[in-house]
Amino acid sequence: YIAKLRAYVKHEAEKNKSKWKTMGPAKVAVPSPNDFLQKHSKEPKLAPRKKEPDSKKLSGLSVPGRTYRPVIRIKKNFINRNAVAVITGVPKKPQPFCVDTRQGDKYLLEPSGLCPKYIKKKDYGVTPKYVTRRNVEIKKEEEEYKASVLEQLKKRAMKHLSDEEKKNIVQALKKNWEETNREFQCLPVITDTRYKKMHREELELKLQQLEHDIEALEKHEGVYIANK
Repeated sequence: YIAKLRAYVKHEAEKNKSKWKTMGPAKVAVPSPNDFLQKHSKEPKLAPRKKEPDSKKLSGLSVPGRTYRPVIRIKKNFINRNAVAVITGVPKKPQPFCVDTRQGDKYLLEPSGLCPKYIKKKDYGVTPKYVTRRNVEIKKEEEEYKASVLEQLKKRAMKHLSDEEKKNIVQALKKNWEETNREFQCLPVITDTRYKKMHREELELKLQQLEHDIEALEKHEGVYIANK
């Protein structure tokens, strides 16, 4: 196969391009040493800034402002001032120390605990406020506790019987004893059942208790009754 335009293409290629151009020119111009590659030379650069017109600028005032205070520089003689301070100053006292070995080992005396430091304070030996406040609170609590205990004792205190009340109680006990004794006398002589035996023992115990109470009330002059 042979293309129809082969001859035309070949002619155009020979017409527009020389043979030596396929490998480059025979001699290349050497760059000048002044045109060396500089840093940031290939970066895009901004357009130059336009200058503002002179009319917008404020002209500097030749007269100082109202609040202007000029800086006054006074020369100081530091040598004389230091000399006067040294002459008129109080001499520095040396720190007291203690030497405890023959080699000369020493330590400061004030933080060692050998110097009476705290007894010179104004509040030395004075009871602190929080201790006084705590003692007052403890004393108050003790008084309140004692008052509550006395109140409980008064509530539980025994009641003293008067002569009239004592007489009435003794008469009531004697009357109760007479009724119980009459009931005891009415019991049958033969206790052939268990119920009769238990009833008899119950009446005997009741009579003994009544006799004991009557004897105790008549024997003692002052009688006290505990409140339950």
